[in-house]
Amino acid sequence: MSYVLEVIAFTIESVLVAQKSGAHRIELCDNPGEGGTTASYGMIKTAREKTSLQLFPIIRPRGGDFLYSPEEFEIMKRDVLLCKELGCDGVVIGCLQADGSVDKARTAALVEAAYPLGVTFHRAFDRVANPFEALEDVIGCGCERILTSGLKPAAPDGVELLADLVRQANERIIIMPGSGIRATNIKEIAEKTGATEFHSSARVNIPSTMSFVNTAMNESLYAINLNEGEVKAMLEVLRALG
Repeated sequence: MSYVLEVIAFTIESVLVAQKSGAHRIELCDNPGEGGTTASYGMIKTAREKTSLQLFPIIRPRGGDFLYSPEEFEIMKRDVLLCKELGCDGVVIGCLQADGSVDKARTAALVEAAYPLGVTFHRAFDRVANPFEALEDVIGCGCERILTSGLKPAAPDGVELLADLVRQANERIIIMPGSGIRATNIKEIAEKTGATEFHSSARVNIPSTMSFVNTAMNESLYAINLNEGEVKAMLEVLRALG
């Protein structure tokens, strides 16, 4: 069995770490404090130039919920087209209705705009009212995978639902567990869910290298980076499983 590890890159340094460590795919994001928003043109272009890995930028114009205004949806469509223009391999999207159902019209429109790029439906899925109906809706919209923690804050807590979703998907779409996945639990999650693709931030805080610090600001200036050792450890576990 062939396993896939996707990692998040919030910085260009993380893109380089992902390339070096041997990860299979990058979800490119900005604003980790908001759960990830669309990276800038410069970031996406530079990332594409610096890595040969599959590159999937998130298409999310703001933090918060996944109920978007017409103007926000216009931004999303234009960002999808930009990713296609810049040579990305896919995009990561998620649109919901106010009642917790998948916004099928907008999701399908973004899939169509992205074609022939791949499309992942992100953890907006973890905010749906009925995951089994939502699964069928996402399949119907043409997405190729769903990133989900099983409607729990972290995937280790959602393994039962994740396993149910994998069974219901029946290879019609990829169910990719994400959130809280590390080398210490990825084997157990793989065995309990039957999933073959996994998503991890593998994040580590990198302190500032500034020699001068204004202590009156009372702040910690650190950057979130990808932990190369953790990525390699997860890949080693997956290789042993496969």
